[in-house]
Amino acid sequence: MSMRKALTIAGSDSGGGAGIQADLKTFQELRVFGMSAITAVTAQNTLGVHGVYPLSAEAVAAQIRAIGEDMGTDAVKTGMLFDCDIIEAAAEQIRRFGWRNVVVDPVMIAKGGASLLREEAIDALRRALLPLAEVVTPNLPEAEALTGVDVRTTEGRKRAARELAAMGARHVVVKGGHGEEPDAVVDLLYDGERFVELTGRRAATSQTHGTGCTFAAAIAAELAKGSDAEGAVRTAKAFIQAAVEEELGIGGGHGPTNHWAYMDRERRRTEGGVLR
Repeated sequence: MSMRKALTIAGSDSGGGAGIQADLKTFQELRVFGMSAITAVTAQNTLGVHGVYPLSAEAVAAQIRAIGEDMGTDAVKTGMLFDCDIIEAAAEQIRRFGWRNVVVDPVMIAKGGASLLREEAIDALRRALLPLAEVVTPNLPEAEALTGVDVRTTEGRKRAARELAAMGARHVVVKGGHGEEPDAVVDLLYDGERFVELTGRRAATSQTHGTGCTFAAAIAAELAKGSDAEGAVRTAKAFIQAAVEEELGIGGGHGPTNHWAYMDRERRRTEGGVLR
């Protein structure tokens, strides 16, 4: 089988837990060759975001073109796009090369509360990017911001998913990490016709920086390898479950997830070991 590739279009996280760094680590762990187009450089660590320095839309487009004109890709994952011009530039290049398997992580707010997407860019994301999405992966605040729907109940989350599908996304995953269920995280997958609830244990940890980036990157990696959307989401769910349960303990705030935990578990399972 030929080498499968995935391109991430996102911001750089100097702390290594989220953004481009998390995406490339995830691609590598899932045996997909990772490539990147950086939209912004951030100064951040586990305690918060201390600065955001966006690139120009032209610089972002040039990076994507360089990949498209030579290497190509089997999947695309978008993360922090910052403003309207960068969103439009990314969407234009995705359309130009006819790329499918596009996973949109609508990154809006960092763990520490810093805004990572300008308010006026939300409409551009709806209009230009969601129609290209094979999968969109909002958390609860993002789903509410994109649709205006109250997502505190399961019915509200289903309504938000339908709204996002109506905007053009072929599959919607409304993530439940911000939900109030004390022992479980319930993600809701919608394919335009049916809903599937994916339930995982809620980990008692603050080591959750980059969970959204990592989850979306894992979906993109699995799509690149030929998985269907539901299969890709299920693998990504298992990947992030392992990543938050097997803590690294880095930093004094919201620490990064453990990107190699999933493959470690798979190796132990293959070798007959016992999982924690």
